Amino acid sequence: MNKLVTTVIAGACIALSSTVFAANVMVGGQSMMASKDIVDNAVNSADHTTLVAAVKAAGLVDTLKGKGPFTVFAPTNAAFGKLPAGTVDTLVKPESKPTLTKVLTYHVVPGRYDFMALSGAIKKGNGKADLATASGGKLHFMMNGVHNITVTDEMGGVANISTYDVYQSNGVINVIDTVLMPK
Repeated sequence: MNKLVTTVIAGACIALSSTVFAANVMVGGQSMMASKDIVDNAVNSADHTTLVAAVKAAGLVDTLKGKGPFTVFAPTNAAFGKLPAGTVDTLVKPESKPTLTKVLTYHVVPGRYDFMALSGAIKKGNGKADLATASGGKLHFMMNGVHNITVTDEMGGVANISTYDVYQSNGVINVIDTVLMPK
């Protein structure tokens, strides 16, 4: 049964539903709505315009609008800016679509992995956890302090999760500061 609690605070009515995971999170200057899918939220983030353009170039829009659930480790524009000059321009060319698709799907893990799920998997794995990506690769997770998780790719690159638990209707986004690279 879905419980609904309504509270009036300073004249504003706030409804809390037990099926909603968390309050909407601000990403890229916009509120990410838990009722929208991954793509519909990402297009509103000023920090993810490069990622959105890459998803469109790879033809992954319909996939990421699918039922899921998906966990997307979403690199920011600044993360893409860390790549060697010309890398993004090369990846979004039509002839690079297979490579771009592999890189992007490497950032997607089937299932819903928020902070609690990731930290639980790390604890269960004695300090580390490996998750299979949609591209068939592996991402390696470790705690870095009490409230931070790092993600290491197959090439040894390390990303920090800067924003956790951006819930979507078809999964969750965790914002990262570095583009992850598959083998």
